[in-house]
Amino acid sequence: MKHVLEASALLVFLNGEPGAHVVRPLLDGAGVSAVNWAEILQKALHRNVDVDRMAADLADMGTTILPFTEEHADVAARLWFDIRPKGLSLADRACLALAAAHAVPVWTADRVWGRFP
Repeated sequence: MKHVLEASALLVFLNGEPGAHVVRPLLDGAGVSAVNWAEILQKALHRNVDVDRMAADLADMGTTILPFTEEHADVAARLWFDIRPKGLSLADRACLALAAAHAVPVWTADRVWGRFP
C-alpha cells in the first residue's frame, strides 16, 4: 500500500467532483479503511449506485479495502484526546490509524483536516 485514501477523497473521484483528476492516479496502491468504506457505501446507496460494481471497479484500479483491526481501534480511540478539538470523526481517526500502522501518507479532500499544523 502506497497511501491511504480518506472517504472524502474517494468520494471526490466517485462523484466526478473537482479534484477527481488528482485522486484517479492515487487509486492504484491505495488502501481504504473499512470504516471509511462504510461511509462511502452509505452515500453511494443513498444515490442508488450499484455498490457491488463500484467496489469491483475500485479493486480493478488497485484500491484495497482494509479491515478495521483491534490495533486500529486502539489508535483511533487514543487519538480522540488529541484531535477532539480539531473536529475529526471516528472514521477520520480510523483512516489515520490505518495510515500509521502502515507508515504511509493519507490523502483527503476534507477541509477540516487543514486545521492540523
